[in-house]
Amino acid sequence: MSRYSLSEFVEKTEQEDRGQGLFELETDRLLEVNLQQQIWAKAGSMIAYEGQIKFVREGILEHGIGKMFKRAFSGESTALMKATGRGKLYLADQGKKISIIRFHNDTLCVSANDLLAFEPSLKWDVKLMRKVAGIVSGGLFNIRLEGEGMAAITTHYEPLTLKVTPDKPVLTDPHATVAWSGHLQPEFVADVSFKTFVGRGSGDSVQMKFSGEGFVVVQPYEEGGYVQQN
Repeated sequence: MSRYSLSEFVEKTEQEDRGQGLFELETDRLLEVNLQQQIWAKAGSMIAYEGQIKFVREGILEHGIGKMFKRAFSGESTALMKATGRGKLYLADQGKKISIIRFHNDTLCVSANDLLAFEPSLKWDVKLMRKVAGIVSGGLFNIRLEGEGMAAITTHYEPLTLKVTPDKPVLTDPHATVAWSGHLQPEFVADVSFKTFVGRGSGDSVQMKFSGEGFVVVQPYEEGGYVQQN
């Protein structure tokens, strides 16, 4: 086989079954879902599929009145689609790196923009960071996942997990914060003196402060979509 031939390209990039279960990484930036029944996925994340799969955008009343009102405020960043059927489904989100997490009665809060897919066996809810609404335009949204099942989250480049301990709180840039352990309650700290030195604009004088026992996941990228721009 000649180097750089078409057949070599096809062989190197051809889909490969790894037998890893419902979720498996076809590449670091492409999630393969071996669908048997149903999953939830970020709206617009489907790039290809084979088999008998039906896609339905999440109904505004599908999860009750409470989530309906949260949807009205959170907008497209938390929009989900339901994939139902049998076949292979391929998901991606702007070439971001994908990490698969298996929950065993765990709880995790994920930035609404960084949740790619999850099993319906996981309980979930949309959370609004109300205290930041007066500081950062539009407010800040995350999705709380808990229970048993699998989920896939995305990051720009490699994620970094920082341990939070009672004697060592962690402060992060909201635009670079991806996820945190579910029992942590971040508070928002405004420090105008940081404005000149950190990040890109006036909003960067706000940090998320995590105190207690747990962890927080950040990415080496400030994601503007993390904060709603309505």
